Amino acid sequence: MLSKSESSKDREIKNFSEFSKLADFSLVNYLKADPQSTNDGNDHRPRPVYSGHYVPVTPTPIPEPKYIAHSSILFEELGLSSDLTKDKKFCSFFSGDIKVSDPSITCLGWATGYALSIYGTEYTQQCPFGTGDGYGDGRAISVFEGLFKGKRMEMQLKGAGPTPYCRGADGRAVLRSSVREFLAQELMHALGIPTSRSFTLYVSGTEIVRRPWYTKGSKHFEPDIMVDNHSAITTRVAPSFLRVGQLELFARRVRSNSHKEAFNELRIIVQHLIDRNYKDEIDPRYSFNEQVIELAFLYRERLISLVTNWMRVGYCQGNFNSDNCAVGGYTLDYGPFGFCELFDPRFQPWTGGGEHFSFFNQPFAAEINFKMFCRSLLPLLLENKEDTEKLDQIKNNFSKLMCIKMQLMWAKKLGLEKYNEPLINELFNLMVISKADFTIFFRKLSDVPENISFLKECFYLPPTEELKTKWNIWLTKWHGCINKKLNTKEISKLMKKVNPKFTWREWKIVTAYEEAEKGNYSLIQELQNIFCNPYGEQSLEISQKYNLLKPREFHNSGGVSHYSCSS
Repeated sequence: MLSKSESSKDREIKNFSEFSKLADFSLVNYLKADPQSTNDGNDHRPRPVYSGHYVPVTPTPIPEPKYIAHSSILFEELGLSSDLTKDKKFCSFFSGDIKVSDPSITCLGWATGYALSIYGTEYTQQCPFGTGDGYGDGRAISVFEGLFKGKRMEMQLKGAGPTPYCRGADGRAVLRSSVREFLAQELMHALGIPTSRSFTLYVSGTEIVRRPWYTKGSKHFEPDIMVDNHSAITTRVAPSFLRVGQLELFARRVRSNSHKEAFNELRIIVQHLIDRNYKDEIDPRYSFNEQVIELAFLYRERLISLVTNWMRVGYCQGNFNSDNCAVGGYTLDYGPFGFCELFDPRFQPWTGGGEHFSFFNQPFAAEINFKMFCRSLLPLLLENKEDTEKLDQIKNNFSKLMCIKMQLMWAKKLGLEKYNEPLINELFNLMVISKADFTIFFRKLSDVPENISFLKECFYLPPTEELKTKWNIWLTKWHGCINKKLNTKEISKLMKKVNPKFTWREWKIVTAYEEAEKGNYSLIQELQNIFCNPYGEQSLEISQKYNLLKPREFHNSGGVSHYSCSS
């Protein structure tokens, strides 16, 4: 049902008129709009949304938009010329003014609702109406869906003004959070981790919004001042923006029998998910129940792989609720995220996240989200005992399979022939005691050193003589366990493929967005270039500038080591 006779040509798209011809709107054409929505998309005040899969809503353009950046890598993948960023209509469209669109593009954007569960507990308190009917995309509005070289992609504006789900906020994003999301998606893609993608980034030349933030150098846990920021819009791209929380919303309505179309709405959105994200893997000749079972199996594999790779590179989602868990199996919603620098299994950049969303707890958080996903599919099986048992088995095997995948990942990071639990646990303990930098340590280890002197640049404090002895003992044990089938150079090469040299260092990102507030975007462009090749040996100048331990003044610094929300 999502096919289109013509997709993009091999030649590059160079103007907005040509871009418009790629439009192919599956979500708004096949899913149901909220029956209480307006005809013109002027639906910007908080209100409950009782049914339907989406609300048609127009973005609010930022005034006097200025271009900052685009992803030339994604543009090339999609068959788009970078010259598009000089097209006035293209720039207007992706800074929120969709009225410039050609007739082939829908004149309205759309926002979606979803439910919230935290560690398996269903919540409605965050909904202003106390029912869960007002929780969803508060400042994210999708504006385009099309076929690019045969691949379906949806484009969503972040910070494009309020929707019915905005809960009283202004729907804007500040430049700080927009820069962070744009750069993080660029880095995650280059790291080889499935993610929503960066497309364009625009800032308003005149609109200022106030947000709570931290005084420079502050050690406060929560923001201590209000800060004026330029508003901005970043466009993110993904095959879909469907989340576990969306399925939960419709499943809850089925269980409560909230309206007569509740079951059909759940079935339709699950079918749409299959068509959008799994159509190449699920045989359409299967019965619907068989497709649902296969969906659960495939999503389990994707989610396990995703979270394992997060752990591999030191990424912490920060707020891994079901509403931030994409059912396509990729990273979504770069708000309170962070990358572990000083190694700590309990690392959590978001002050509101607690230990349950900390670095080493992410596999368990993923399992809980997957259980909520399976629970949402359950009503569709119509109490068929055989199919229900199959779904339960898929759900119950999550933990075991996650453990296997994690063990394989750690073994690869260490160049081991097989997983060695005592060796790896001893390593984690030494890294914590020695205050090791996660990324620098594993990259240095990839040179297969034989003594601690080669690793001295990895530690935030010089190791004592006692620690040096323990490290040398561990290194000797490790050398006895590395893959005997390969020589040292081969092991080093394989380890460097999974242990990046360059990573996200928040204190460098801070400088980039602070300079951007002044109109200087050069550091954003520099970071883009560095993040495109995180595994490579870049120039000595770049390495000396970016491959560094976090300076002492940024430890426990608000807005750098932790933050309440990036706004």
